[in-house]
Amino acid sequence: MLRRLADQFEKSSSVHVAANGIERDADWFLLKLQEEMGELTQAWNRLTGRGRAKGRSAEDMQRDLADETADVLGHLLLFARRNDIDLAAAIERKWLFQPGADVGN
Repeated sequence: MLRRLADQFEKSSSVHVAANGIERDADWFLLKLQEEMGELTQAWNRLTGRGRAKGRSAEDMQRDLADETADVLGHLLLFARRNDIDLAAAIERKWLFQPGADVGN
């Protein structure tokens, strides 16, 4: 499940970087993840009144938060994919559940 999602992000990212002449070396994946965390933090600060709203409505700010969260997820999956990290196995080890398994009531 996570591998397939990471592959989908990779396909989209590959198109974007090729169109913009961006070279993704080993550091790029971590640096881009850090950049996206900064953007998520900015969106959170705006939404919670800790940053300038810059004319954005509450609805816009909520959408920005969702968009930046999606970026963080995507870049985290790209980082894991690039570094051959088995996230499903790591989640099972650290969080004690299997991703994609049905959650009992």
